[in-house]
Amino acid sequence: MATKLFVGSLPWAVDDQALEDLFQEFGAITSAKVIMDRESGRSKGFGFVEFDDDTAAKAAIDKLNGSAVQGRNIVVSEARPLESRPPRRDFDRR
Repeated sequence: MATKLFVGSLPWAVDDQALEDLFQEFGAITSAKVIMDRESGRSKGFGFVEFDDDTAAKAAIDKLNGSAVQGRNIVVSEARPLESRPPRRDFDRR
């Protein structure tokens, strides 16, 4: 079963490839994605990495949580399921 990890406090310069490179030593990665702001196109400072193997994901958490990446201490933990949100309100007043 695949395990998805949350990676927070990422430096702004980290992109999808850099995120994948950071985690690839632990095992096969299904995906690595830095979340970008829709309007500015800049990183939001966090992302997600998905591993095929639970053991590899656990090893990545143990080794990388709190480690320094480009001068910032990153946070690595197992991602929580997406919580449902109420619908967005529409302020369009035609």
